[in-house]
Amino acid sequence: MQHLLVQHSLYTLAGNAIDPSSDDIYLLLNALVPLITSIVALLPILRQPSLDPLSPDGVRRDSIIFLILNFIAIFTGVYLLLFSSTSSNSTEASLLLGGALLLLMFPLCIPGVVYARDWFHHTIHSSFHLQGSGFILVDVDDLELHKELLTRELSNHENGDGGVAIQKSPREKEGCCETIVGKDRLIMLGEEHPASLLVRRLDFWLYYIAYFCGGTIGLVYSNNLGQIAQSLGQSKHTTTLLTMYSAFSFFGRLLSAAPDYLRVKMYFARTAWLTIALVPTPIAFFLLAISGSALALKIGTALVGLSSGFIFAAAVSITSELFGPNSIGVNHNILITNIPLGSLIYGLVAAIVYDSNASSVGLNIITDSVVCMGRKCYFLTFVWWGCLSVLGLGSSLLLFLRTRHAYDLFERNRISTQLY
Repeated sequence: MQHLLVQHSLYTLAGNAIDPSSDDIYLLLNALVPLITSIVALLPILRQPSLDPLSPDGVRRDSIIFLILNFIAIFTGVYLLLFSSTSSNSTEASLLLGGALLLLMFPLCIPGVVYARDWFHHTIHSSFHLQGSGFILVDVDDLELHKELLTRELSNHENGDGGVAIQKSPREKEGCCETIVGKDRLIMLGEEHPASLLVRRLDFWLYYIAYFCGGTIGLVYSNNLGQIAQSLGQSKHTTTLLTMYSAFSFFGRLLSAAPDYLRVKMYFARTAWLTIALVPTPIAFFLLAISGSALALKIGTALVGLSSGFIFAAAVSITSELFGPNSIGVNHNILITNIPLGSLIYGLVAAIVYDSNASSVGLNIITDSVVCMGRKCYFLTFVWWGCLSVLGLGSSLLLFLRTRHAYDLFERNRISTQLY
């Protein structure tokens, strides 16, 4: 759980518990804690046994475990969101830190709970029955997905179904919109795309634009959040705003598991969930452009964090499903080249707007820097970011329309496989 929310909040609590007046403690914790936890985590990773296919009981058990883990994560996130920035003295901070560490250590008790459940299996099995749904880790999901895709591909070749999927109805050939949606779209999920083929795919560039105009904008917004708060006269709430962004980004990452858990009762293509996740971003930026109040700033920050967190977590699975699980390392690295590119472009736009609206009154004599105060400092930036996020939303919607057929075909095959 070395996530931004947990990291920022724990370091704040630990720093306040040790010495509230020293900023060096916070920097020291940032340097040492990741190093120590990485070394400790390396030991079980090196001793990890070979991965064997799970039995139906094992899948059901893992579903319960991940359900419990997500509830614990949500509770931990709410706890840190509410209490991490409220402690002002070392005694109170020590108590809150102890509670946070207890919540973080609680997942270690889950193996004992699992063994206890197996012991009482016949008594409580019916109340924990979660057939057909569950939270699945990305690596296991990729393996299972790849197996099903290989089975379906062989079946298509044997039965001649592949040709049927490629054919287009007369209606699809009519009009510009139908041509854009149907031309050279993905026929099936999981088909391997080497880098040379990936960059020639329209679906990839739609996905790239959606990420570039969605998650990356949210990341740049968080990097400029301190200066945004200062220009709106909310400098005293900067820590609270950063905590809110981290918290809702954390919750967005947890929500990215919902499509897998709800797929039996309410199935949507994962690209549809991506489109839904992009909706809060333009709402947030246009809200910030309309109002410069503290409430609008907090709501906008929460919406941007929720949206970007979902996108960051779901992107790995989407890349695997659309362009192949074996090529995910190279393909996803090509995708995330938009992060440094977006950081440069969006940051440059924000800096130009900020400097152009800075008045001479805002000159800081000590640092010889210009400080802009007022809504005008980021008004045009929010408008530009909002318009670009609408572009990302449209790109994601088009990607969903182009990939919906492949997702529906995959879901039908998955259901038919379970029936037999």
